This record gives sequence, structure tokens and C-alpha cells, in this order.
Amino acid sequence: MDSVMEKAESHNDRPGEHNDRPGETEADAPQEDGATKPQKKHFSFYMSILMLAVIALIVSWDVTALSLALPVIADQLHGTNFQSFWASIAFTLGIAVTQPIYSNISDVVGRKHVLYASTAIFAIGSVVFATAKDMNIVVVGRLIKGIGAGGLDVLQTIVLCDITTMKERPRWLGVMSMANALGAVTGPFIGSAFAENIGWQWLGWINLITAGFTGILTFFFLHLTPLEGHIKDKIKRLDWFGYVIFILIGTLIALPLSWANELYGWGTWQTLLPLLIGLLLLVPFWFVEKRATEPMIPYQIFDNISIATGILSGGFYGSLMNSVLLYLPLFFEAVYLESPIEAAKSILPLCCLLVGMSIIVSGLIDWTRKYRLALWTGWVFTAVFLGMSYTVGAGSTRAYAYAFQALLGAGLGTTLVGTMITVLASVRRVDEEGLAAGMLVTVRFIGSVLGLAICSTVFNSMFGNRISSLKDFPGQIAVLEDPSQAVSFIPNMRKIHISDDVMRVVTAAYEDAFQTIWLVLAAIAAVAALLSFMTRHTSLEKDDVGRQGFKAPES
Repeated sequence: MDSVMEKAESHNDRPGEHNDRPGETEADAPQEDGATKPQKKHFSFYMSILMLAVIALIVSWDVTALSLALPVIADQLHGTNFQSFWASIAFTLGIAVTQPIYSNISDVVGRKHVLYASTAIFAIGSVVFATAKDMNIVVVGRLIKGIGAGGLDVLQTIVLCDITTMKERPRWLGVMSMANALGAVTGPFIGSAFAENIGWQWLGWINLITAGFTGILTFFFLHLTPLEGHIKDKIKRLDWFGYVIFILIGTLIALPLSWANELYGWGTWQTLLPLLIGLLLLVPFWFVEKRATEPMIPYQIFDNISIATGILSGGFYGSLMNSVLLYLPLFFEAVYLESPIEAAKSILPLCCLLVGMSIIVSGLIDWTRKYRLALWTGWVFTAVFLGMSYTVGAGSTRAYAYAFQALLGAGLGTTLVGTMITVLASVRRVDEEGLAAGMLVTVRFIGSVLGLAICSTVFNSMFGNRISSLKDFPGQIAVLEDPSQAVSFIPNMRKIHISDDVMRVVTAAYEDAFQTIWLVLAAIAAVAALLSFMTRHTSLEKDDVGRQGFKAPES
């Protein structure tokens, strides 16, 4: 009799057991008395979700808005190409070197303290940027904003994991994916509109307003279970030595990857020396992390194949997503001779399908409780239609170009949700879901830096090979003798007046460069697709929350 009771109890406690009807949670299932009362969320919970969505939106805005606004800013402030480069890379660098640090500190000290700090830093950077009178101050403002955005970006995902259970998370990940994608879609429009019509300073002021709104929502509505212990004891446990080494590693690796083939060549000492030093510092960093009380890199979460492949896939996704969003509008500007605003409109098919599929797939996973098919389908679609984009050129119809990019957007949107749910579902201990989410966001961003570096090298190499067929460069395109200037020259393509034969060579050089990028990205997506088939299914029927979960206020 006792053995039968034990078997029954172990069956009830087993994670992954769920009702036969897809999407039905334990709260929705009929109780013994016949009632079907789902547990209602407190109003503060929904306001917290709104706060997280605003964070996702403003970070996506800031990543994409400057690309079209930067030429206007540099022209008004008489900035050099060197200063323009640093204004662009400073924000990326700030995010890259701070995300794992914010993740670790929030896990030891508490999420809200770190969220307040990152919001304040982002707001300060916005003020510095908006009040800048020369390009050097713009660079400083962008760096400060990047340091703050690093915390906002990673904590947005971590806090979502804290306040939701795995059972309900797919639907809320859809909301966050929609906010991220909406920011990526509207960013170029906002950047160009503000820079040309309203004033580029409003790119800073609007972020100050949204940061203030985020802070108010956090203060009044984000109620998390506080961590026990005195703040002094928590600070002592932090991995300070690890933070210093990681900042050095991140800076020494991110900078040469960013300026390779832009400021300096791949084979120059300016690129190779810092890159080598950064890689060598990984050895002492590993020893420090092994001995740290609260290590910054949560190596303990890598205890199964699914989470390892999921986080690696996140890196691949980052390398694809940001590269496509950067180079696709440039393709329309260079090959179809569109203005920046027209190019932004031309990538709407991709952006709309990306947003739409991220929402639809989140709902389907929430209903079916299965996610591997979405992950596989997303990667296969992404690989196939990136490869098919190779056939799109100056002679292609717009309908042909739009069809492939729309299907590519569907693949990217599906993969975005599938990758996140794969990682979170594979975490064995609920208290480590936030660490896993933070690691995924960090690796995804590192992947974007690597992807952009690879694409820049491929673009310059292919453009240089094709443009070299020109014997003489007319004065209007003389700058293109240096292939590293090809991207910055794209906005001038509509203004030059050269012979048709020369123009065909220049356009063909751009076309070949972009098409090669699509093939390289397709190869990366194909590797990720193969990797995704190693993922094992883990049940989504987990309704426990971590130690910093949502705590509804007493009414």
C-alpha cells in the first residue's frame, strides 16, 4: 500500500505532466468541485509587463535609429569619419562589456536596485547626447547610454523570467518580441525623421522621457520578492576582480572586431595585438571565475545539450539579425538607388513578417506546448531564403525582392521565439532561469558584433575585387578606390553623374558584395539549423517561480 502511495505521489510531482488539452494549465483545469477558476494576475503584474515592453522598445530604437541620423549629426557638428565611427561603436561597446556584469550583480544584490541604476545611467547618457555641441560629446553620450542600455536590455529578459512561470511564459515572450521588433522596424524611420525634420537632439530627449516613464512604472508596480541578507554582505560576494578582467577582455576583443577593415586592416598590429591580448586574458579569467563566490559567468547552467546548443544558436541569431537589418536597407539604397526613407520602407515586408510571426509562434507554442518544430522551421526558413536572396539584383522586380525578404522575416521571427523558449525550458533549476536568460542575451549581442565584423570584411573584399575592373575612377567616385569607404559612400549613389558604363560597374560591385553577404549569412543559418536538431524537448508545464518572483502588493 505504501509503495502504491509513493508511486502516485512521485507521478504527481513529476515535472512535465500536464493535461491532455493543449494550452490548459493547472489553474484552468477543472477542480474536484467542478470549478474552473484561472488564477488572476494583479494589476501591478500587467503594468510591470508594460514597463518591460517599453524597455525592449527603447533599446531597439537606440540600436537602429542612429544609423540614418548619424550622417546628419556629423554634418551639423562638423564631425570627421573617425568621430562618426566612434559615435556608432561607443553604444555597442557599452552594451557588450556590461551585460553579464549587470546580470551577475542583479542575481546577488537584487533586480530592482540594478534596474534603477541602469535606467539612471541611460537617462544621463541621453541628456549628454541631446546637449552635445561637438562630436566628441556625442561619442561620450553614446557610450554612457550604451552602459545603461546594457543593463536595461539584459534585465528586461531576466525580470520577465522572474515574474512569469515557464508554463505561461511563451505568451509574454511574444509581447517582448513584438516590442523588440517594433523598435527595430520604427528605429530607422524615427532616426531619419528626427534628424531631418525635428532635430537630432530629440533622439536623446525622447529616450529621457521613456526612461523616466520606465523608472516610474518600476517604482510603483514592479514588486519582487526581496533577497535576504544585508546589502554590505551582498556587495562583498560580488565578483569584482572578474568584472575588471571581463571589461578588459570585452573591450580588447570588441574594438578590433569593430574597426577591422574600417579604421585598420585585419592584418595590422592595431587589429591583431588587442585581439590576441583579449583572447589570452580568457585564461586568467577562467581561473578567477572558478574560484569566485558568485561567478559572473554561470557555467553551472550548461549541464545539458539543449541549453548549450540553444545559447550558441542565440549567438548565430544575433549575427544574422543585426547584419540583415543593417545591410538590407543599404542594398536598396545602393542597387535600387533609393533614399534612406525609401529604403526603410522597402524592408517593411521583412519587418512586418518578423513582428507578426514572433507573435503568432508565441501563441502556437502556448497552445500546443511544443517548441522544437518552431525552432527547426525558423532556422530552415532563415537559411533557405537568405540563400535565395542571392538571386535578387538590380534586374529583379520589387515583388520578387519583397517576397524573399518577407519569408526571411517569417523565419527570423519564428527563430527568435523558438531560441528563447528552448533555452529557458532546458534550465533544470528555476532560480537559474534568469542567469540563462541573461547569458542568452549576452551571447546574442556578442554574435551581432562578430556577425557585423564578418560581413564588413566580406563586403569590402568582394566590392574591392569587382570595382578593380575600373581602370580610371572619375572624380565623383574617386573615394571608391579604397573599398573600406564603399558603405559610407552609398548615400551619394543617387547624386553622382557618371557614364552609364561606369555606373553599371559600380552598381554591379555593390550587388556582388551584398549577394555574397547573403550567402555567408545563409551558411551561418544552415549551421544553426543543423545544431537545432540536437535540441531535446523539455516540458513547458512548470509553474514554479524563482526567489525573486513577483509578489503582489496587499490590497
